[in-house]
Amino acid sequence: MEGVENWPAECADRYREAGVWRDETLGGLLAEWAERSGESTAIVSGDERISYTSLDRRAAELATGLLARGLRPGDRVVVQLPNTATFAIVLFGLLRAGIVPVLALPAHRRTEIEHFVTHAQAVAYFIPDHDSGFDYRTLAAEIPTPDHVFVAGDPGPYTALADVPEPAGPLPDIDPGDVAVLLISGGTTGKPKLIPRTHRDYAYNARGSAEVCSLTANDVYLAVLPAAHNFPLACPGLLGTLGAGGRVVMAPAPSPDVTFGLIERERVTVTALVPPLVRLWVDTVEWDRRDLSSLRLLQVGGAKLDTELAGQVRPVLGTTLQQVFGMAEGLLNYTRLDDPDDLVTTTQGRPMSPFDEVRVVRDGVDVLDGGIGELWTRGPYTLRGYYNVPEYNASAFTADGFYRTGDLVRRLPSGHLVVEGRVKDVINRGGENVSAGELEEHLLAHPAVAQAAVVGVPDQTLGEIVCAAVVLVPDASVKLKELKAFLSARGLARFKLPDRLAILPTFPVTAVGKIDKKAVLSRL
Repeated sequence: MEGVENWPAECADRYREAGVWRDETLGGLLAEWAERSGESTAIVSGDERISYTSLDRRAAELATGLLARGLRPGDRVVVQLPNTATFAIVLFGLLRAGIVPVLALPAHRRTEIEHFVTHAQAVAYFIPDHDSGFDYRTLAAEIPTPDHVFVAGDPGPYTALADVPEPAGPLPDIDPGDVAVLLISGGTTGKPKLIPRTHRDYAYNARGSAEVCSLTANDVYLAVLPAAHNFPLACPGLLGTLGAGGRVVMAPAPSPDVTFGLIERERVTVTALVPPLVRLWVDTVEWDRRDLSSLRLLQVGGAKLDTELAGQVRPVLGTTLQQVFGMAEGLLNYTRLDDPDDLVTTTQGRPMSPFDEVRVVRDGVDVLDGGIGELWTRGPYTLRGYYNVPEYNASAFTADGFYRTGDLVRRLPSGHLVVEGRVKDVINRGGENVSAGELEEHLLAHPAVAQAAVVGVPDQTLGEIVCAAVVLVPDASVKLKELKAFLSARGLARFKLPDRLAILPTFPVTAVGKIDKKAVLSRL
């Protein structure tokens, strides 16, 4: 695919020789899993239970139908589906056809979806008719419409996804080194970037994660977070669980009233949460008496977990805690199942793979263990460049291929990492990254706003909340509710909207005249 930076040949050869990269595709793996697990349940979604055989057949039929409608291998499409069986069927159908999905989140709105469609030159858009009270068909009408819009449910003016599948026929041969999916970056600088993941590297991502978590065919994984996120998709998530022969249960909402019932009914053994949900679960289990005893492993990632809260997981929820620090760009760090409690509760894990290369750098020099620096990394499942942004890649990657993550970390002699903050101007709101620069651009479009500075304010529940500090034009006024409505009308996802508004007479500035955000934060 044009716009994708590949691994150097010597690295690729080394990964193949070591067996890290295999001649396998994600769609082809589903066929192997179906042959192995047959009528065993692969996906549970509401009252629907889909076997491995059925998932494989339905994915193949969707692939055939999409190709018959004129889509071609290598085409990009945007997929914005909630946690349902349809998500898995569409994902594997596209993988079988060699069509590359851009995996958008259900929370994304016009600004993000329009960017994904335009940047990826997407030829199709996959949506539900509605979810959580939102009609996605209205969103489809607001963007530059791709050639095809496929709707799970009532299609309105578009094409019903149910009408697409055709009897499975010959499908294209897919190169394992081809791009399988385009994941979404956290949007740390401006608009979100697209992250190319190949069949080989993403299969290893899922397989290696499953091994770290000791997944077996007896495991039941509950997808609580949006399945399009890297964490619940392949760490080990949906892909790793199916690879192990287990069962994946799709949770339509993350709240305990939904998830606790699913854990009890399906005897869930593994799930993944962000820290705010951990706090909610810990608080809820005190009075909700549903049976969670099947849960053996709780993964927590997306943001740093408070040490005190981490210490409550085992005694309150009765399950092993695994801290996960990773990124859709690649590198994954896990605390291990046999790590002592002090490492599990105070660190964010160590690299998954022996082939992960990690540097902790300050002022261009590697720091000694215990020192704080920026995390740089490269390896067999870490990208070598974002999709089709060569200018940005020139600063995000070193000349020898290390990805500058923007995370500030401290490495222990054991190899475990402790996250200490960010280099980049980003707010981690409950596991969702909000780019301060992107939000500031939208704030400055409001007629009452003369200057804007977006900062993160510590919050016990979400870790950080988004504060919009503004200087108004003379004689103007604005309320938070009005500002949020304005930003929503511009098509911003809800999680990017400010939680708090601070109106200041002037902004403090640095010696070179830039807004001093540390000083702004001190004035709030």
